[in-house]
Amino acid sequence: MARSFSEREKETIKKNLLEACKQNWTQYGYKKTSVDELCRQVGISKGAFYLFYESKESLFCQVLCSVQKQIYDAASKVIEKHRNKQGVAAALKLIYREYDKNNFLYDSDSTDFTILMNKLSEEQANEINASNQLNRQLFLNHPSLKFKVDADMAVSVIYSLIMNIKSKKILPHDHMETFDFMADHLINDLYE
Repeated sequence: MARSFSEREKETIKKNLLEACKQNWTQYGYKKTSVDELCRQVGISKGAFYLFYESKESLFCQVLCSVQKQIYDAASKVIEKHRNKQGVAAALKLIYREYDKNNFLYDSDSTDFTILMNKLSEEQANEINASNQLNRQLFLNHPSLKFKVDADMAVSVIYSLIMNIKSKKILPHDHMETFDFMADHLINDLYE
């Protein structure tokens, strides 16, 4: 018979599963992260795992969306605190550093990520797409800032800038300093 958990234990287990999944996904990828290993790390049985998540994919979906939401919230606070171009640049730097910590955020063209996306339910895929759209809005809704260029162009430039993280290992100079330099200078060409 399955053991029942108190509400406090459930919260702790769920939090620990999310963190273990995030760490394993970053280190090993989706395919090589097993439910058995996550359960071992958290100290629950495989049967108990399914009390919390209907599938491995539902856990990964929640991890991806929660990390994106955390980044959005943190970047929004930076932009809200500094309602100018420098606030946007600071938010971009924050986002870049979070992407650097969580490679699954930018490795969406890998076979590993494609396998995950193909296993998601339509509802889960829609949840991820909505999460992606939320982050797009971060740079579009500034009452105190106006783009110098078309909004889609500006968002594309910002996205391209962040995706430079894929080239971090081949740059001849520190990728963080390189990104910061580009963000500081490019932001003047995007916003009035």
